[in-house]
Amino acid sequence: MLFDYDRTSADSILGYAKKLEGRTFLDIRKDYLSHMGISDEEILSDDAGDARAKGQLGNFLEEYYFGYKPNGDQAADFQEAGVELKQTCVDVKKDGSLTAGERLSVTNISYEEPVEADFYRSHVWEKIRLILLVHYLRDKAVPRMLYRILYVNLFTPPAGDLAIIIDDYRKIVDKIAAGKAHELSESDTLYLGACTKGATAEKSLRPQYYGDHTPAKKRNFCLKRQYMDYILHTYILRDAVPYEKVIPDSDALKEQPFEEIITERISRHFGQSDRELCAEYGREYNNNKAQWIDLAYRMVGIKGNHAEEFVKANVVVKAIRLEENGAMRESMSFPAFQFLDLASQEWEESDLYAYFSETKFLFVVYKRQGSEYVLRSARFWNMPAADLEDTVREGWEAVRRVIREGVRFRVSPNGTISNNLPGKGDNRIIHIRPHAAKAAYRLANGIVRGNVERDANPLPDGQWMTTQSFWINNSYILEQLT
Repeated sequence: MLFDYDRTSADSILGYAKKLEGRTFLDIRKDYLSHMGISDEEILSDDAGDARAKGQLGNFLEEYYFGYKPNGDQAADFQEAGVELKQTCVDVKKDGSLTAGERLSVTNISYEEPVEADFYRSHVWEKIRLILLVHYLRDKAVPRMLYRILYVNLFTPPAGDLAIIIDDYRKIVDKIAAGKAHELSESDTLYLGACTKGATAEKSLRPQYYGDHTPAKKRNFCLKRQYMDYILHTYILRDAVPYEKVIPDSDALKEQPFEEIITERISRHFGQSDRELCAEYGREYNNNKAQWIDLAYRMVGIKGNHAEEFVKANVVVKAIRLEENGAMRESMSFPAFQFLDLASQEWEESDLYAYFSETKFLFVVYKRQGSEYVLRSARFWNMPAADLEDTVREGWEAVRRVIREGVRFRVSPNGTISNNLPGKGDNRIIHIRPHAAKAAYRLANGIVRGNVERDANPLPDGQWMTTQSFWINNSYILEQLT
């Protein structure tokens, strides 16, 4: 029976909520309206039942299934039982596997009052201590009301995760208390982030409570998408890859922050050559690109490259090799993009913005000494908010503008094909270059070069061009290391 549960009992709430599994949001609304004595004809004519309405589905469940009006209360939804209702989407990847579709918004960050320094007295703890987690399948090919609920479970962050979440919370509130909310980035932290609200973020500037009241984008505390993906596979689907824990003893995280533990482990090896490190860890010295990253994982304390904490926090390990004179020969590459995708995106919904705003890097730096590379330093790094919002955005928009307006190609007498896309010298931080084994083109004038289907992708004007990716300029990386 609808609304037949005990708000004071977590077990009763879960048992009632489990009946959602396998049902669509439209099913739930029909049951509610039937319970209220409203006919099917009225269901079809009701604006709230519009299959393509863009209302919050979370609010929908609160009202139509659990029987209470949505509100902005910072306390848990079922305060008597200490349970917070949260729903989140699941997407299907090309290979048919499931993945978390988005971060999980926890609660808003207020700029109108002092921050709460004590995590256990914060609204964040109130909201995540016991979550009724509702996973629904997002299929953009069907109306939102036909999305189907797949799983309903209670979730509490385990002790090791909670230690990292508490440290993340401290980093966020410390920056806010220092009057630097405008410098917040989701990539500042590991599991708990400070996220913007997508395309509306630029219009949501608010004066800060602290400092000189510099306007800052409105943000929410959130559990980051990569962490939500780990929850999905480990606790819900129970099909996770067997990751290695970097820090098996969660008590260690109460004494020292995660990032300090990692960099200290690597720092013990400063001054050792790559050949010495390979001998110490029983690894073949083969001088390929994977060698230096593999050594980083060995120094951190795992045998493979599936570090559980790195996966949950979206930490990407990058080995940086400097020449004897301190120069960095290579720029740093990132995943390839599709021209049509880039042309259709706006900045705050773009793949590039998502990547740099959500990813933290572990830079492990080696410097050439004769025929070997010697370990010199290690540090965690994420793109500073000002650089991402200004310089990187300008570079991305310049590339998008040329792609939208139409790339102009020039064929030289010797057959070389060039274009008018921005080059490395046009932006201090980023540039694009080919991300394919060989050049490939299909141009409007009939010229076809290379394996177009394998090494190129289509432009908005119908021509095809060698697949590209964004790169961070080596000069910028060097700036970050000093």
